[in-house]
Amino acid sequence: MEQRSLSVAENILMSAIALVFVLEGLLPFVFPNFWKKMMAQAVEQDEKSLRMMGLASISIGLIVLMLLT
Repeated sequence: MEQRSLSVAENILMSAIALVFVLEGLLPFVFPNFWKKMMAQAVEQDEKSLRMMGLASISIGLIVLMLLT
């Protein structure tokens, strides 16, 4: 079976996804008690607040991407 090499765009996408996993795992690994408290508070939030936090996160990420490109 021939192995296909990844294009530059695919490589960047895979690197970005890997970085998300690293950053998502960093907080529970380094500060597990703090992470547990944050998750407990997130469960108590209403849906609108969670959606607004998600929208803010998406917006910040898109702005940073636009500034870097």
